[in-house]
Amino acid sequence: EVTARCYLSPFSSSKSWISTRSIPLEGRNILLMGPPGAGKTTVGRIVAHRLGLPVIDVDDDVLEMTWKMPVAAKLASVGGERFLEEEGQALCNFSASGCVVSLTGSNPLHSEAMQHVRQTGLVIYLDVDSEDIIQRLTRMKVNRIVGQEAGVSMRDILKYRKQFYEKWLDVRVLCGTGDTVEEVAEKVLKAVERYQNHAAETYVSTRCANVRSSNQKTHFSDVVVEGLATDGGLYVPKNGFPRIDAREWLRLAGMSYPERALVLLEKCIHPLDVCALDLRTMAFKAYGSNFSSEAVAPVKHLNHNQYVQELFHGPTASFKDLALQLMPQLFAYCLPPMCNYLILVATSGDTGSAVLSGFSRLSGTDRHRTGMLIQKLQMTSYREGNARAVSVQSDFDFCQRTIKRMFGESGLTGHLAVEYGTVLSTANSINWARLLPQVVYHSSAYLDLCRDGVIKFGEPIDVCIPTGNFGNAMSAVYAKQMGIPIRKVICASNHNRIITDFITTGEYDLRGRTLMLSQSPAIDILKSSNLERFIYHVSDGDGCLVKDLFTRLDRQQHFQVPEPLLGRIQQEVLAGWCSEDDCLAAIQSVHRQTGYVMDTHTAVAKVVADRLQDGLCPVVLCSTAHYGKFAPAVFKALQIRNIPEDPVEQLRKLGSTASRPEMHRDMMTCLRESSRRRHTVCQAEYSVLVEEVENMIQDSFLKVM
Repeated sequence: EVTARCYLSPFSSSKSWISTRSIPLEGRNILLMGPPGAGKTTVGRIVAHRLGLPVIDVDDDVLEMTWKMPVAAKLASVGGERFLEEEGQALCNFSASGCVVSLTGSNPLHSEAMQHVRQTGLVIYLDVDSEDIIQRLTRMKVNRIVGQEAGVSMRDILKYRKQFYEKWLDVRVLCGTGDTVEEVAEKVLKAVERYQNHAAETYVSTRCANVRSSNQKTHFSDVVVEGLATDGGLYVPKNGFPRIDAREWLRLAGMSYPERALVLLEKCIHPLDVCALDLRTMAFKAYGSNFSSEAVAPVKHLNHNQYVQELFHGPTASFKDLALQLMPQLFAYCLPPMCNYLILVATSGDTGSAVLSGFSRLSGTDRHRTGMLIQKLQMTSYREGNARAVSVQSDFDFCQRTIKRMFGESGLTGHLAVEYGTVLSTANSINWARLLPQVVYHSSAYLDLCRDGVIKFGEPIDVCIPTGNFGNAMSAVYAKQMGIPIRKVICASNHNRIITDFITTGEYDLRGRTLMLSQSPAIDILKSSNLERFIYHVSDGDGCLVKDLFTRLDRQQHFQVPEPLLGRIQQEVLAGWCSEDDCLAAIQSVHRQTGYVMDTHTAVAKVVADRLQDGLCPVVLCSTAHYGKFAPAVFKALQIRNIPEDPVEQLRKLGSTASRPEMHRDMMTCLRESSRRRHTVCQAEYSVLVEEVENMIQDSFLKVM
């Protein structure tokens, strides 16, 4: 066994911003991993000094001690393949504790060695930009690294090695382009502190009266499973979102969508809630071949300063796929052992099919759990197995109100838990795991514009979002909080203009107001749940105010925010609404001018952006659904006659009319399946729906007995 030499760092004794006591290492090592030229040795010495810990450099203090010769000489004498094996064996015999250890760039290529050292501590991956690495190696006169064969470029070998670093990391330190070793060391210290301080990364209800004095420790895994807070509020991060600096955003601009998603999610989900390797698996499964576009959520130029972010390339051609291809995986991961769950979903449009698609991709024991949709009569998808669709003779607001009431009745939830071992949760955007992935695509839209040279990082954009339940708009607000330079979030309503009226006047008034059906059904909503998160945000976390306002809304169907708060609301968002005629006219006009066919929801955003956006910066329209999902309205808008009766033939005819975007590859299949599905129709009575929920659980319970 090799016991390495341990050195106290020789760096100056300036007082650190972080004390050793604040990081209870408990004898574990801090293992710095990364490619050659990442600065592991220097960063290790700085970190060790700041924490008052011994420092070990594997090259100098393990390998050279073992081999009794310089590392370069060993490599020259045995060759690359034999070197990797002997290096790995030397690391397998390594023993140390309570040290900062700088691994070699090639250590992660030896699985047995990494399994051994990983047991001794926390593996921190210095994720340094390849161009920075190449520049450093050039200055060091290094033109080849271990494993680099003749004819293979440095850039290619670094790309190849990345998979091994991703495999072993516990925590990623994303290094911005041009970061100095001192800046990287600061990031390492913060990453270690965050890892050790899991207890601080908690969530609170929007109706929590005193956040600071609250003793309840609710972590990410808790909020994913619970969905709704016990006091009826919505969960939000107690300390808000992490702020990302410009150089890190620039790194993300060069990454693929799943890579961007992974890094952003890592920053928002503590690794003790979801470990890095599992989160990577989830992200790449969520945003892979199941999307018809490799870009996942591409941004296309429409006209003038307007761009469209196409959020409809997922399996159900809806923006909700961006969240619901990931959320079920997070849910299954966080669920306690030996526990069934029942997913309750209210939908007026796309949510039901997106939930079915996401949960159907779960494998293993997940098939024994049950899913349940409570929906409008309009949406009647049914899938055999673990899901059932129930059409309700009412509207979205009734369905959502019913779900919240079920969550709030301890007698019902307790009965289901005791009798059937079943937990209620939700896949609507009131669930934090549903909302969080949406932050990724708003960030990605801005990064695409930077990558394509439309803007430089730091220059503002506006986003215009078809808005009903406010989840999509709220996720844009959160992207701004993370550092994306969004100037205004523009909320676009159809003739159910409750959000527009509220943002204009500060008054939320449901008295005597009835829901009007529209050609943009996904935003046919009067009671907007995520508005609660927005008011919590703009009121600086005033849970008492939020509780008072929404209790009043439940009881009196009305509230008015104070004038100063209205001013803050209007600083963050703008809002406008669009008539049915203007919606169809916009579809026709854009198609005539550009050949692009919008769906009805995107058209609502286009109309409102034309009215409210000043043209001083680019504006991204969120295209939340493929036009093929709303074929009758699009035919009407384009004034196309002789419409086929068969929905599949309708899509073919529409596809031949539109030059862009192309017809969604999964649309035909979805329509054929939908025509064969059956569903239950229920009256809009709470007791009837409770009975339907229990029947569903009983059926599933009997299947697994």
